[in-house]
Amino acid sequence: MKNTLPIIAITMGDPASIGPEITLKAFHNEEVFKKCRPFLVGDLSVLERVMQELPQLRLNTNKITAVSEAKFQFGSIDILDMNLVDGNKLQFGEVSSIAGNAAFNYVSKVIDLAMKNEVAGTVTNALNKEALNLAGHHYAGHTEIYGKQTNTKDYTMMLAHGKLRVVHISTHVSLRKATELVTKKRVFEVIKIANEAMHQLGITHPKVGVAGLNPHSSENGLFGHEEKDEIIPAIQEAKKIGIDVDGPVPPDTIFPKAIGGWYDIVVAMYHDQGHIPVKLLGFNFDEETKSWSNVSGVNITLGLPIIRTSVDHGTAFDQVLKGTANDISLRNAIDYAARLAKNRESGNAK
Repeated sequence: MKNTLPIIAITMGDPASIGPEITLKAFHNEEVFKKCRPFLVGDLSVLERVMQELPQLRLNTNKITAVSEAKFQFGSIDILDMNLVDGNKLQFGEVSSIAGNAAFNYVSKVIDLAMKNEVAGTVTNALNKEALNLAGHHYAGHTEIYGKQTNTKDYTMMLAHGKLRVVHISTHVSLRKATELVTKKRVFEVIKIANEAMHQLGITHPKVGVAGLNPHSSENGLFGHEEKDEIIPAIQEAKKIGIDVDGPVPPDTIFPKAIGGWYDIVVAMYHDQGHIPVKLLGFNFDEETKSWSNVSGVNITLGLPIIRTSVDHGTAFDQVLKGTANDISLRNAIDYAARLAKNRESGNAK
């Protein structure tokens, strides 16, 4: 019987990071293969070095040069070998231009495959922004790379953990700049993207909540003017085109409401306003073992012509080759990519 599950391309992330380890762990989980046909874009020699250091993660490897060569068999890992890094010489757990350049090229490759419709979706492991820039690739992160290489101007980041989903008006800019970016045009655009994303996930009647920028959503102008001048007009415009949207809701109460089921998705005004509640839910540090017992959550770029999901954590250089890195965020990202791909294929996306 022909396997019709969506093909998902996964990047290794920064090869000196926990990316290779958590990828191996994810491929050890048979549930992943029940949701999609996954393969890795990275460096085989790095993967072999990690398996040598952590033999409990060993898998059979199938080196491929094209998607058509992948076997998608549980118990093995198909890897499109970019041959950019020597795993025996790589300094694991350290920032380097070599690793940054490799991470960038892994991302470029999966974007290219998706734009050519050779894969149904892409999933990214974490890259290091310092390493990326040391290598001469001057981007703030994955989101900006995808925007540039897909020639997309109107896109936004969505974080998801359980029932809490958050999109952002702005992300990797200063707080001062973030306030300037809260404009009627941008807020309206992000509300539309958020609403469409929920349809792509199969939610037929989504409810969108919009956070205020200022304390108490400015108390009718007492603490700022952005709500009256920019956010409220954007919400009114969204309602005119049939979007079920509410706000501006005070930032300190909108997230508990969303967790409680009031909203399917929240529009946050800036990076930390949206990131903190999601990571507070998804990141759990065990004081007794001095380790992260749970690092879950998914980062999704909305508004692109292709599907991109990602882990919601960093490169964790301090955990490299210790065997303790948690792969749940990566498995969640793969699950989201597979769901989005299936809905897009079935025509559920608006």
